[in-house]
Amino acid sequence: MNWLRNLRAYAVIIPVCAGVFIAADDQTSIVVVLPELLPDFRIGPGELDRASWTVTGYLIGYTAAMPIMGRVSDRFGHRAVFLGALAIFILGSALVAVSPDLSRLVGSDSPDLNWMIGARVFQAIGGGAMIPVAIASVGDVLPRARHAMAFAIIGASAEAGGVIGPLWAGLITNVSSWEWVFWSNIPLGLAVIVSLKFSPAGARNPARIDLVGAALFVAALGLLTAALSRAGETDTAFAVLLAGAVAALLATIWWHRRNDHPLLPIRLLKTMKFSAANLAHLAVGVSLITAMVTVPLMANTVLGRSPLDGGLMLLRMTAAIPFGAIAGGVWVQRWGARWPSMAGFVLAAIGLAAMSGWDLDISDPAMTLHLAIAGFGFGLLIAPIHLSGMLLARGGERGSASALITVSRMIGMTIGLAVITSWGTARFENLAGDAPLTVEGMEEITQAGLTVFRGFFLSAAAVSLAGVVPAWLMSDNRADSVNVAAE
Repeated sequence: MNWLRNLRAYAVIIPVCAGVFIAADDQTSIVVVLPELLPDFRIGPGELDRASWTVTGYLIGYTAAMPIMGRVSDRFGHRAVFLGALAIFILGSALVAVSPDLSRLVGSDSPDLNWMIGARVFQAIGGGAMIPVAIASVGDVLPRARHAMAFAIIGASAEAGGVIGPLWAGLITNVSSWEWVFWSNIPLGLAVIVSLKFSPAGARNPARIDLVGAALFVAALGLLTAALSRAGETDTAFAVLLAGAVAALLATIWWHRRNDHPLLPIRLLKTMKFSAANLAHLAVGVSLITAMVTVPLMANTVLGRSPLDGGLMLLRMTAAIPFGAIAGGVWVQRWGARWPSMAGFVLAAIGLAAMSGWDLDISDPAMTLHLAIAGFGFGLLIAPIHLSGMLLARGGERGSASALITVSRMIGMTIGLAVITSWGTARFENLAGDAPLTVEGMEEITQAGLTVFRGFFLSAAAVSLAGVVPAWLMSDNRADSVNVAAE
């Protein structure tokens, strides 16, 4: 009955796991919803760049909210801020659902997509706060010896939500309109709020919140995300946005160095081990998003499969991530963070390298095996990376530390998307730009696409293999937590 006693110990984090699951579900469901909502906003096929801001806007809000809400949770208590984040997410979901009708409130006859984008950003502020605050709240309800497994369970909840999101959205849009994907968040979110009322409130840190630092950091992240989303375009917008991001980042560093109560945990950023954990998570973001975008795109183009088949192919990788997360939590509790994180990067690299050898005849069981190996490797990384960073954080820094580690992965995903968009497009045009529209020409185009996709997988494998270096430099022993507790 030992296993049952251990299971009950983690029951206290079920409410926050449910909130994280719902937020992660909505992050990926938009992929299915997007084609359904375009007619409601009168957006044609040639204006997909405008529609993509429903995704980019969410990414900006989601990423920018993490460090701010993490610091706010240290100040006002993790449970209170998690409840507030969930309330913002619920209200944002309702605003997204009614966004086609909001234009009429200001006297416009045609729906304006900007209302939808604004609602998605607002919704993302709540969604982005949940993961770092949930991870920080573990210290309020569980002893340190159980933190690694708790981080793994929360990470598995987030990954499971991302897996279920497209399937859930597809099911709803098959029987009803796309708005109900967002309306459904309200009863689910309210149920989580009720269950959280019985959780411990957590300690508070009286230090004030650095509003100037928050504004500068949000500006830097927003400009960087917007710049990377335009990477590879020929206009001057990319250069202007990138220059603005660099200026905002330098201003953020300058402000944090002169401030007694900075938004970001500068003390931690000065340590090799914490910086290594952030660098490792950035590598995870780059390689993971590369695989998640390439698998369905390759299936729907050069492999000639349906969108459903592409989604099911990706599911073979993403479904393995939660299992890897739980295994990583068990491993970390017994042997520390370093070895499972290194093993995770190596497994992900092996799976991605095998995928770089796919040809037009790829089939099972090889395809499933390659995808599952990569997914399991990514899952193994969740608990050790978070534990390594959190071991170094004091009680009043947990929210900020958790947020910064999570932001590193989101920045990595943004960089990965930009590389795929810019380098991939240029590479494809170089390989197939002069191919004639004949049978032989179409074969040349298909081979060019296959070459590009193989390059994506191989690049992701290289990034994963490089992640072994920061993984080795991460915190790995309990002495770090003892030293922090003594400070």
